[in-house]
Amino acid sequence: MAGCRQRKDIMENSETVTAAFNLSGRVAVVTGAGSGLGQASAEILAGAGATVICGDVNDERAQETATSIRSTGGSAESVGVDVSDEYAHHLLLDAALSHGRLDIWVNSAGIMAEAQVLDLKAADLDALMNVNVKGTLFGAQTAGRHMAEHGGGSIINMASGAMQMPSPDIAAYAMTKASVVQMTRIMALEIGKRGVRVNAVAPGFVPTSMTSRYYQRPDGSIDEEMKAAVLTPMAKMAPLKRVGEPRDIGFAVLYLASDASSFLTGQVLSPNGGVVMV
Repeated sequence: MAGCRQRKDIMENSETVTAAFNLSGRVAVVTGAGSGLGQASAEILAGAGATVICGDVNDERAQETATSIRSTGGSAESVGVDVSDEYAHHLLLDAALSHGRLDIWVNSAGIMAEAQVLDLKAADLDALMNVNVKGTLFGAQTAGRHMAEHGGGSIINMASGAMQMPSPDIAAYAMTKASVVQMTRIMALEIGKRGVRVNAVAPGFVPTSMTSRYYQRPDGSIDEEMKAAVLTPMAKMAPLKRVGEPRDIGFAVLYLASDASSFLTGQVLSPNGGVVMV
């Protein structure tokens, strides 16, 4: 299990460094794996050797991710789940345990709704709370209970740079992601002594199906001119002068899932190109 452990000082070399990121023999659950950051996280964890349970409310998309992983020699299966359903997470746990263990759980499923604070509708806030907050909580609880009883593991919650820097129209989304961060910290404090690490990733702007609303036509196609108009100023805001890619976030997840981060818990990694520095 990927819990907290100590070892004797040794001279690091290519083998020990590679081993620190190697997830061979481990089993991971990733929610929201049908697209975007969840899909990238699932693919990268599988690429590091993990068997990945790909969960998504869109069962077809989850299957596509799992099939893609298997087509490149990885190990994966899919489960259609609505993370706002507390009991659906047990389906993911059961799928993981069918492979003998659970080492990593990534709560990546999330939704967005846009409205200024004065116009925010209760129904939209409820929907975001159900998926982004409760869905993350239920997943973390399911994973945490099992990991605490079986030697430890790594729980990774997807937050957002939106909770680090105020932006108009996304108050509800930012509120839910701020809740995820505080839950992450408290949970890390509560169960760290049982070998369970709990961390969060707070991505900056990454072009995904969630963010494509800014440049997507009503028929679902992408307006490339509008996309460039949106992404160019976003890139200029960042010291690294680019927007993120899903793989940037997936590799942050890999770090938190692996033994390379065995002394890290209750933290928020912020792959955002330097737009926010905390």
